[in-house]
Amino acid sequence: MNVMYVVAIGSIAALIYAACMFVRVKGQPEGSAGMIKISTAVRKGAGAYLRRQYLGVGIFFAVVFIILLCMAFGGFLSYFTPFAFLTGGFFSGLSGFIGMRTATMANCRTAEGASRSLNKGLKVAFSAGSVMGFTVGGLGLLDLTIWYFILNTVFHSLPETERIAQITANMLTFGMGASTQALYASP
Repeated sequence: MNVMYVVAIGSIAALIYAACMFVRVKGQPEGSAGMIKISTAVRKGAGAYLRRQYLGVGIFFAVVFIILLCMAFGGFLSYFTPFAFLTGGFFSGLSGFIGMRTATMANCRTAEGASRSLNKGLKVAFSAGSVMGFTVGGLGLLDLTIWYFILNTVFHSLPETERIAQITANMLTFGMGASTQALYASP
């Protein structure tokens, strides 16, 4: 069996686990009216922060995408390279959005759990944190797997060393997009 199928299954399993942890956290009690009010304000502020941040990062990505597209039309890069860069940034940004949403949803639930016992508070906090970790890993592996299957299919007729070089260059550009998003979108 091709190892990439195992990676694809692993990425889907990670995303399912993240979704289960999200539902688990969401099912916890939110706490008092004061906790809910503060949590709502934090969630609104975090949403405004992400919108502003992603707008700036989006402009940067558009400029880099156009540069990479010009380089592809000039024959310096594969035509897939600009799109690999975009998908890397998109999935990284999506992971950040899901992580922020989970964290702001979990803040009052963690405080409520901690008011009952340290163990309950830690369970909520660790469950919320695992959503971000498994989402990053799951989406990253899923996108890399999809790109590998596309590129391997498109470049299958090339000699093996050239095929591997083309696949690697495009998959590294995916990583560059994901890292750029993470770097510029961090506080």
